[in-house]
This record gives sequence, C-alpha cells and structure tokens, in this order.
Amino acid sequence: MSGAVLAASGCGTLDAIGLGGASPAEGTAGHVSGFLGAAVADEPQAALVARNILSAGGNAADAAVAAAFTLAVTLPSRASLGSGGACIAYAAAGDGPGRGVPEAVMFPLPAPAAPNAQGVEADRPAGVPMLPRGLFALHARYGHLPFEQLVSPAERFARFGVPASRALVRDITVVAGPLAGDPAAAAVFLANGQPLAEGAPLRQPELATTLAQLRTAGVGDLYQGALARRFADAATQAGGGIAATDLRGALPRIVPPLTFEAGNDLVSLPPLPIDGGVAMAAAVAALRKAPDGFDAAQAAAMDAAGRARGSPLPAVLPASTTLLTLDRDGGAVACALTMDNLFGTGRIAPGTGVVLAASPAAFPQPLLAVAIVSNANVHRFRAAIGGSGQSGAALAGAVALVRAVGDDGLVAHPMPALVPEPGRANVIQCNRRVPGAESSCGWATDPRGAGLALGSAAP
Repeated sequence: MSGAVLAASGCGTLDAIGLGGASPAEGTAGHVSGFLGAAVADEPQAALVARNILSAGGNAADAAVAAAFTLAVTLPSRASLGSGGACIAYAAAGDGPGRGVPEAVMFPLPAPAAPNAQGVEADRPAGVPMLPRGLFALHARYGHLPFEQLVSPAERFARFGVPASRALVRDITVVAGPLAGDPAAAAVFLANGQPLAEGAPLRQPELATTLAQLRTAGVGDLYQGALARRFADAATQAGGGIAATDLRGALPRIVPPLTFEAGNDLVSLPPLPIDGGVAMAAAVAALRKAPDGFDAAQAAAMDAAGRARGSPLPAVLPASTTLLTLDRDGGAVACALTMDNLFGTGRIAPGTGVVLAASPAAFPQPLLAVAIVSNANVHRFRAAIGGSGQSGAALAGAVALVRAVGDDGLVAHPMPALVPEPGRANVIQCNRRVPGAESSCGWATDPRGAGLALGSAAP
C-alpha cells in the first residue's frame, strides 16, 4: 500500500475536510492540503482526532498529544489521565528540537512515596498520574498549536458523549466483575450491570470537568494547585493512597533514547528504566540472525528485560496501548501508554472521572515498546513502530520493525504479515524517507485489534 487509508475494524466516519476555495485558518481542519502525514491508534476516535490536528496545521507532537488526551476518554482501560508511559519524538529539521535526532519523553508511573496524607493504608494502591505532565512536556518541546486546543476534543467527548468503541468494550468485558465493585466505574462503563454495548453513548461529565480544568488552569494545577488537593483527596477515598506530595514530585524527563543502527538508519527506543526498549532491541538482534526464529527472539526480549529489572519477568504482563503520528515535514511521535493493569485499580477517583492506574509496587510493569527509525545524515523519517500485547509487546514491535525497514530495502506494505500472538503492532513506514518521498509512505494497524490507521495521499 502506498499513501492510502488503511483501517481495521472499529473505524468511524471520517470528518469532512473542505477542499477548494480559500484555505481555512491555521488551527482549523482543512488548513493543510495535499500530504498531511498519518496517524495510527488502537482506538479509532484518537486516530481521527490526530488526523484532524494534522489537517489543521498541527505537527506530529500536536497530533500525538490530542490523540493521547482522547484515549483518556475513549480507552481509559489502557490510557486514562492516571496513566503513564513513554514517547519517542522526532523533528526532522537539524535546527529543531533534538537537532534532527529523536529524543525520549519519559513519564513512567511512579508508586506513591508513602500511604496517603491521612495515614490510611491504601487497599488498592494507585500509580501517580503522569499522562498530563508527560504530554505537556512533549508539547512544550515539540508542539506548535496551542496546548488548550489539543485538550478540547477529549473534553467534548467526555462532556457530550462518544460511541463506545469495540476496543473499549472488549476491555470492559474482560474486567466487568471488578468494575462493578466500584460505583463510579460501574456508572460509566456498565449499563444495568452489563458492559456497555459497542456504539452505546459513553458519557463522563466529571472527567470533562477535570479536562476543562487542565485546559483553563493548566496541567500544573493537577500537580501543585487546587486540583492537586482535590485529586489527592479523591484518590484517598478510592483507596489509591496518593498524597499531594506525590503529585508535586511526579516529573517527566526528556533524555537521549536507546539507539542502534539499521542499515543507514538509526532506530531510537525508550531507554532504561523503561525496559521495553532493551527488550525490543534484543528481539531485533535475534531476528537478524534468524528472521523466523520468533521463540528465540521472544526469549531474548524477556531475558533482556529481566536482566534490566534484576529478576525474571512473569509470564503475564500488564496491558498497554500505542499511538503513532507523522506530519508533512517528517516529524514523528511514537508513544506507549499503560495503566499497569487493565483499567488500573478498577476504580475512579470520585468527582474527577479519572480511572486510577495501578501502582507499579503492586503490579509488574509492562514492556513499553515503541521506536522511530530516522536518518541523521539527511534528516529524514523512515518508520514509526508500536508494539503491545502483554508479554508479546517487545517481540511484536521488533517483528514489525524488521519487516518495515529490513536491510534498507523497499517494502510494499507497512505490515505484510501479522506479528506473533499475543502481540499487536502499529506501523507508519516510508520506503524512501520523508520529507521528499511522501508517496512511498504507508500506515497500518493490527487487523486483529479494533484501531484505525489513516493519513492522506501524497500530492
């Protein structure tokens, strides 16, 4: 496939983008004509929002931020405002952020430092929310459009409702029993005690209020303002054990990525302490020796992550989700997000609408496996890869990367074959690198999932 829309099940109707006549102002969908770039996410509305941001003149970072906030509404089983994760960000220009070399934006979930401020033990320990601060850091360094504009689509979805996607309904079905134990979660995700049906309205007015507060007062309000105090109290009520001091100390980092060479290109992955990068790199090394040796590559990935953690990994790891964006200038972002457990603690912090992530002190951490492939010499993008699927996440990312990039050869399709179970992959791939060869690009989401991959044909 070359430069066309490729969508898996669960996709919605594309928003109309006006063509012809005067171009809409920047910030309005339709401002950009011709090649927009691409967006891939495990939930369709997030990909649609990202594409609209690209159409409005936003760059890859803007699109990724808007998509991630949207996932906090449409797929909070894997990426609520309480989640954490990591992104690899790339600006192709040599005088831009990173000077033409990708950077890692790290915002993993930390465990609270101590029981909550009231001295009550947490019966369902929660991770400290990192998504808002992580996205703000990404935007501050790489973004173009106003941050407030990127929060707005998620706020509207939460306030007025959005059809429950197949991706979300699948996750609700898996943990409907635990969700029923929390009145706030049951009110959002269940109907008459049963999981929401696909397409049923998903409304989250309390989450809309929280998003509006982030939009108007700023992300800092959640970490050191009035919203921080309210959130800490709400998390305490939900048994999460998060104190205001935990929120103040939760800071993202922008650091050099883990890298290795692939032909003439550079592969950039999340560095330690997020160990999905070392696991994915180990799997790629094994696949280079034996392209069909999936068992050996999986063993290499798990061994590398286990050595990084100082102990063998359990057979089952938590869920995650990935999103990818590419803009017309060759900028790209690849993010992996997690709740450290499907739906985290299974509880919503009362009055905030935020599904609390699970504490990494109570659950093993997932393998967050994303990568960007670029060429530092000519400042061009080649591929963005995301791997998920519990213990198969790193292998999925590695297989997708090897197939998309190969040994600097041309590939006809960004996902020519499925990655091994239980892994899932998202891919944006350009055979001849962009900017400059937009017609060589393709994008794909794993057809066994319920996500969406879309972009625009090159002029």
